[in-house]
Amino acid sequence: MITLYRSPAVRMGAAIAVAVGMYAISYGALAVAAGLTLWQTIIMSALMFTGGSQLAFVGVLGAGGTLAAATGSAGLVGVRNGLYGMRLAPILRTRGIMTFVAAQFTIDESAATALAQNTREEQVRGFWAAGIGVWITWVGFTVVGALIGQSIGNPAQWGLDGAAVAAYIGLLWPHLKNGEAWAIAGVCALVTALTLPLLPPGAPILVAAVVAGVWGYLRKDAP
Repeated sequence: MITLYRSPAVRMGAAIAVAVGMYAISYGALAVAAGLTLWQTIIMSALMFTGGSQLAFVGVLGAGGTLAAATGSAGLVGVRNGLYGMRLAPILRTRGIMTFVAAQFTIDESAATALAQNTREEQVRGFWAAGIGVWITWVGFTVVGALIGQSIGNPAQWGLDGAAVAAYIGLLWPHLKNGEAWAIAGVCALVTALTLPLLPPGAPILVAAVVAGVWGYLRKDAP
C-alpha cells in the first residue's frame, strides 16, 4: 500500500480521475434531457464508458437525430480506443478474462497515464489507477448529473448544451501538433458547417469522418 501511495503513476491516475469525472455531470444532464431514463444514462456510463462517444450519442439524440446516426457518431469517436488497445497490449500482457477487463478500462486517460511513465511496472500501475479511478468518478458523477438534469428542465438555460462541444475540443486539442493536423481539423469543421443545414442530425459528423479518412488514405499513398 505504501508503494502504491508513493507511485507517481497512481498519483497521476487519481488526479486525472477526479478532474475527468466532472465531465460526467454534463453528460448525465444532457442524457436525461435527450430522453434517456436515469438507469439508461447510468448503464451507458458503466458499460460504454467512453466520454466522447457518450456525448456524441446524446448530442445527436438531443438534436433530433435517429438512433442509427447517434450510434454511428458514437462508434466513430470510440474507434481510437481500439488503437490504444494495440499500443497497450505489449505493456499490460493480460491473459484470459483480464484481457476483457483491461479493454473496458482502455480510454484516453488510462492510455495517456500509462504511456507517460518510464518503467513498465509504473505503466501498468498508471493504466489501472487511471482506468479504474475514472470509471468510479465517471459513473458517480453521471448519477449526479442525471439527477440535476431531471430537476433543472432545459439544460440549455444553464449552458450545459455546450458541454459536448467543449469535450470534443478538449479531446482534439492535444492532437493538433502540426500544420497537417490543423488543416484536417479545419477542413472537417468546414465540411460539417456546410452540411449541417442539409443533412439530418449526426450525419455531418459521419461525412466529416469520411473526408478525414480519404485525406489519410491519399496522404499515405503520396510520394
